[in-house]
Amino acid sequence: MDPARQARAEAGVQLRYANARATIHSDGFSDNGYVLEIGDAEQSHVDLGDPAYVFYEYLRRIANVIDLVRPSGEPIIAAHLGAGALTLARYIQATRPGSAQVAVDIEPQMLSFITDILPLPAGTSCALVTADAREVLPELPGYVDGAAFDALILDIFTGVDAPAHLANREYYAELKELLAPGGVLAVNVGDDRGLPFFQQQAPALLEIFDHVWCLAESSMFTGNNEGNLVLIATDRELDEDTADALYARGPHPAEVLETEQLREFLAALAGA
Repeated sequence: MDPARQARAEAGVQLRYANARATIHSDGFSDNGYVLEIGDAEQSHVDLGDPAYVFYEYLRRIANVIDLVRPSGEPIIAAHLGAGALTLARYIQATRPGSAQVAVDIEPQMLSFITDILPLPAGTSCALVTADAREVLPELPGYVDGAAFDALILDIFTGVDAPAHLANREYYAELKELLAPGGVLAVNVGDDRGLPFFQQQAPALLEIFDHVWCLAESSMFTGNNEGNLVLIATDRELDEDTADALYARGPHPAEVLETEQLREFLAALAGA
């Protein structure tokens, strides 16, 4: 990174809604790896030299699902609600060139800051939209020529501090209407020990979608740890081959729950 860009990265930008400063720094272990920090917390990782490399484990699990949503290499239509450093937008372009994408973030300065410091791969078709992730929904198809979405990625939630107007069944129902047949809604749920927020969001998705899968590091299914669980809502049953493929791709230790197993896990949490 040239000195002028590095200076802008380290100076960062003040985020209005987060009330914190966003900065970008070297990841310290690769020549082209960078970390977006908001306040004192790491938010996203990007490898400019290898955009198909996904460092954070929960994002890797979402990427694994994206790998299987359509035949390998086939372009898809995707929306990212909560843009971060556009890690998965980069991944989709690298693994499915020609995909049409849209990324939404509520912070007015975030997207321009990210693309200035960490430019998107050449050829990326990704509309960048500053908006509330619910208010913008009626407009989203317009950014991809009116098409339905193969993948919607919702990465906004951090426990009970999640925006209430996004963390509810009504919003999930609105998202469902945007999906193509066989498409997936991937929801990252960051939660505390006991998984109180997860116990609200998973049942809400189960009310709206026929099938909801859950992917996470194995210890998360004890309910005794804080961390991330990925919920995949879709009209597709999780068949054995897909479950095996998702498990094999990790990161390990990993667990993959299909819909009835998720219901059983929720019942166990409620009875604990």
